[in-house]
Amino acid sequence: MTKKQMNTNTPLVAPNGQYEIVPLRKDNITVMAVQSRVVPVRADSAVEMKKSNLDHMLDLIDAAATWMGPKDLIHFHEFPITGFSHMWNREDLQKVAIQAPGIETEAVGARAKRYNCYIVFGSYTTDPDWPDHILSNTFIIGPDGSIVDRHWKLRNLKGVFAGFEVITTTIFDVLDQYTEMYGRDAVIPVTRTDIGNIATTATQYEPELIRAFALKGAEIMLRSATSGADPIDVRSGAMHNNMYTSLVNNSISRNPGPFFEDVRSGGTSIYGPKGEILDTANSVNETGVMASIPIANFRAGRKLPRIHPRLFDDLYTGYQEAYPPNLMSSDLPDNGFAAAKFLKDKSRWG
Repeated sequence: MTKKQMNTNTPLVAPNGQYEIVPLRKDNITVMAVQSRVVPVRADSAVEMKKSNLDHMLDLIDAAATWMGPKDLIHFHEFPITGFSHMWNREDLQKVAIQAPGIETEAVGARAKRYNCYIVFGSYTTDPDWPDHILSNTFIIGPDGSIVDRHWKLRNLKGVFAGFEVITTTIFDVLDQYTEMYGRDAVIPVTRTDIGNIATTATQYEPELIRAFALKGAEIMLRSATSGADPIDVRSGAMHNNMYTSLVNNSISRNPGPFFEDVRSGGTSIYGPKGEILDTANSVNETGVMASIPIANFRAGRKLPRIHPRLFDDLYTGYQEAYPPNLMSSDLPDNGFAAAKFLKDKSRWG
């Protein structure tokens, strides 16, 4: 996500099956997905614990960048610096979240510059343009050490957890305001880099979103999870949309946190555009998963997915989500339990 809006006359999807690109810096790239621990930061010692998590992440970047040759892209899960806890309230999250640019992004950027690679990771963040909101963002750090792009999470699950709701603000939660500020193109962001067109998401089980990224020209889909994702969902997204896909989940995490150490740990994998497994984690421990992507050859013969929306686009137009968008445009519940009460009577499905 950037603050620059695209030309409103530019179509979101090209009518000729092509998509926007920038020149590649090399024909083949090497990607490593890093399956690492998730350690929840305590609000009363947030500075020290974030530094400890960051230092460990930097060590893993060193390992990833140097093990079996250089890497062009190093991909982490959504919370390597802050961890995750359902017990945090909004005040806690303000202390736990990072700022960007800030200490953490600058340290990761220095490593990206040292190794001449892209580094992608997620984090809870704050943004002065969104006071009091807590965001779940994925950062793309470039080889020059700068933040190339910052992607908001698209949506959170609602009405699934018993008596609890996630309180981070997603694009869907403030859709109208977000679109007004950043433009329609930024709702489904694809970052066009010299190693390929990159999209990111921490959203699972919604194949339409993955298809939307493909229609916007995504070639490399970077998916992250905390406590698991279904391989069928991820593999089918790669196959149905003819794109390379990396899924990063956390490793087993031995730490004092409000959850079990091994909650659906492992499963980090990289898939090819036919859904084939290129590499997968062989344990639930910290490890790296690596694959080579012939990006130039892949791009040369690739078109947008072949679909026939005239058969069903009126169904999507008529469909109503269980929970409407923009629910956090004016109300910001203090914690997950307050959020559950707030949403109790908001469902359109009863």
